[in-house]
Amino acid sequence: MPDSYIIEVDSQTAGIVVRSQGGYCFFASSSRFNRLEGQLFRNAREAERAARKLVNGDVKEAA
Repeated sequence: MPDSYIIEVDSQTAGIVVRSQGGYCFFASSSRFNRLEGQLFRNAREAERAARKLVNGDVKEAA
């Protein structure tokens, strides 16, 4: 299993997630995704869903 993934939403790079103890840590690549910076996710797919929700305006569900 890879140690890092690039997260993209609508052809825009949201950031990367890097495997660490307890899950995958999100590092935002633009200020649009700063709300997710440093959050831990169980897997890369979960981080992608959170970034997608953030873009779609579903801020309560993104975190």
